[in-house]
Amino acid sequence: MPLATQAQQKIVTTYGIHSRDVGSSQVQIASLTHRIVELTEHLKTHRKDFSSRRGLLKMVSRRRRLLRYLRRKSPREYVRVVESLGLRG
Repeated sequence: MPLATQAQQKIVTTYGIHSRDVGSSQVQIASLTHRIVELTEHLKTHRKDFSSRRGLLKMVSRRRRLLRYLRRKSPREYVRVVESLGLRG
């Protein structure tokens, strides 16, 4: 399910390079994190929703690959994104 327009715009202004940036790694990671949090809350009430669980696992692995790419290409941005999103607790 796509993000609400306001939530996506907030993510873009916070993590984007310019005002219409939706493809940079930082924005993709933040967007996936937002969707992962929402889906995790859904799965807390609907424990037997295995299709959504599979989608969650795919999103988590995609975010992990994007984080690995960002760490390799721009370590400073990687640290900023991880700290601001509260990942790797």
